[in-house]
Amino acid sequence: MSFIKRIKEEIAVIRQRDPAIHSSMEVFLYPSFKVMLHYRIAHRLYEKGHYFLARWVSQRGVRKTGIEIHPGAKIGKGFFIDHGNGVIIGETAIIGDNVTLYQGVTLGGTGKEQGKRHPTVGNNVMISAGAKVLGSFKIGDNSKIGAGSVVLEEVPPNSTVVGVPGRVVKRNNQALPQEELDQVHLPDPVMEDLSTLHHANAELTNRMIDLERELRDLKRSKEN
Repeated sequence: MSFIKRIKEEIAVIRQRDPAIHSSMEVFLYPSFKVMLHYRIAHRLYEKGHYFLARWVSQRGVRKTGIEIHPGAKIGKGFFIDHGNGVIIGETAIIGDNVTLYQGVTLGGTGKEQGKRHPTVGNNVMISAGAKVLGSFKIGDNSKIGAGSVVLEEVPPNSTVVGVPGRVVKRNNQALPQEELDQVHLPDPVMEDLSTLHHANAELTNRMIDLERELRDLKRSKEN
């Protein structure tokens, strides 16, 4: 893909997913746009074995945007970082097409692996603000990672993950169109567990009341 065509694609992606952008000129000021320009150059240098130059270009992008993408990472089409300050993407991370990241997301390793040590993110995935995905597993296609989640194991396709550590809530729907990428209205498994416990406690309490009533009736019948 030519440089001009790549720029047009980046502009189209940002304008499509950020309602705060009112003109194509604004896109040139956008951190996601700037860092992807640096990443594309750095990644090309990295693939040719110019590792120092690749990191030099990459670090210039970090200083300008607060977003750190290692030049060795592999990123597909339609990638978008919204308000990306603090985003970190590791060297062996692989990101599919039409992926959205929010601020503070980390695609990192645990510090123990050799070789492939960062996540593989499938297509049409959304990772919400502050989420940490740590390890060399895969996030399946069409999945959502809730804000602040810490994901330490593989996520099946068409899933939602929330909590620390991340817990999977399987979903029956198929693809998640971009307009449905909502990082707020996600399931809350903690509240669901508390609700289940509350219901179970109410049933036990009612059962105890019934047993006490039966015991009193039994005593009265014996006295009579």
